[in-house]
Amino acid sequence: MILVKRLKYGDDLKKEIEALCHDNNVTSAAVISSVGCVYKATVRLADGTTVKEYNDNYEILAVNGTISKDGSHLHISFSDINGDTFGGHLCYNTLVNTTCELVIAGIDKYSFSRDYDEKTGYDELVINKKEDF
Repeated sequence: MILVKRLKYGDDLKKEIEALCHDNNVTSAAVISSVGCVYKATVRLADGTTVKEYNDNYEILAVNGTISKDGSHLHISFSDINGDTFGGHLCYNTLVNTTCELVIAGIDKYSFSRDYDEKTGYDELVINKKEDF
């Protein structure tokens, strides 16, 4: 199943991605396309703990990651007015400016879930092939 949606000003990007899957009963999915812009970006940086908030206009270059019935793991990259690029782990409170065009692919052949991994300290993706396929 392919899901598409145009987000509008003020929409929370991560909440909308998760809601689109939830509302369509899609429990295993991946973001395959995302273009648009935000006026507020909230990302967790590579150290795994620092959350940084950026308040300016940014072009969305890419959103990618997986969505499971237990939550999502999404990364995002942006560019600023100078064309400088940055990004990180997409957090709630990343707000769409004029638009964001999303395309999400539901993955029927596999079941995604998330379980706590003691080695990483995070809920990590668990992939199971469905018996029907």
